[in-house]
Amino acid sequence: MKKVNMEEKLSAFYDYWSPKIVGELNDTYIKLVKLKGEFVWHSHENEDELFLVIRGSLVMRLRNEDVVLNEGEFFVVPKGVEHMPIAEDEVHVMLIEPKTTLNTGNVKNERTVEQLETI
Repeated sequence: MKKVNMEEKLSAFYDYWSPKIVGELNDTYIKLVKLKGEFVWHSHENEDELFLVIRGSLVMRLRNEDVVLNEGEFFVVPKGVEHMPIAEDEVHVMLIEPKTTLNTGNVKNERTVEQLETI
């Protein structure tokens, strides 16, 4: 058992939209990710996702509203809900989601990360 320093982990990578595993809890991964720009519209048929903003500001675009998340705030995207994260500037986020969650959900494209890296 080791403690995790999120700032150290976040300083270990520079790529955007590529979640890194930093811990496990039951059948759930705890991931860190850096975001910048717009992602893709997608949904997760069987998984809820928790987005916790560590640094910066994130807009979670939903089909019927935009949810603005600032540092220290989190939002749970329920399974089946189409969403598109948008980060005008670099944002650092912790994701808590089932191990089965594919970052692009029901969409496969150049941003799909099939093999997650543990840091």
